[in-house]
Amino acid sequence: LQCRHHPAVPSRPLSPQRPPFCPAKRLAEQPATAIPAELRGRGVAAGVAVLLQASTGHILLTRRAPTLSIFPNVWVPPGESLLDVGLRELEEETGLRLEAGTFSWRMLGLWESIYPPMLSRGLPRRHHIVTYLLLLSTEPHQQLEARMCPSESEVSAYAWLEPPVLEAIAATEDGAESLGNVPSALPATINITELRAGSSSTTQLPTATFLNTAPAEGEDVERVSTGTKFALGLWLESLG
Repeated sequence: LQCRHHPAVPSRPLSPQRPPFCPAKRLAEQPATAIPAELRGRGVAAGVAVLLQASTGHILLTRRAPTLSIFPNVWVPPGESLLDVGLRELEEETGLRLEAGTFSWRMLGLWESIYPPMLSRGLPRRHHIVTYLLLLSTEPHQQLEARMCPSESEVSAYAWLEPPVLEAIAATEDGAESLGNVPSALPATINITELRAGSSSTTQLPTATFLNTAPAEGEDVERVSTGTKFALGLWLESLG
């Protein structure tokens, strides 16, 4: 695929960012012998996530399947493992193929992702440096959705979210002492499309679910990933 590349001067250094509770910050407190050899030798993987913005301003997020080994039931942009790889993953996970000339793109930033995200939930088992790409489509989200065919092995639901909701999600910073500037006028629920047994159905999810923050202890909750919030913050900055 060919596309138009709109380079932009980054507003911050292109070094990986990470949350304040990132386990990497506290691993030095652990004796080297406390970390299993298979974890020490696994290394850092590279990944790419695609923030797809429709011409209507909506952004596509997908909920990871509950059977996945890392971050199950967490809302993220499509993507996995720069531009060609991201486009392939977008097509494999959602069935969307963006044709040449129908989109432009730019790099948003880099994010350091570790799972589990907190040491209180165990030693890190996966470590990724994720490149967030912004794809700007010339098509409305309704037209894009008509061509979607998500991979049920990786995606359990998807939603096209409007800018006010996305702004609220970006303001709910995980690990912060208080919420940021969350818009007050938000819908009580959001329409999502759930996938089950080869079929899809539209249902509603409380908007509060998208505003959940990562709990400091105990089981994780359905929420938007910390890295996605970081990427949405960069997206909002790009809007001026």
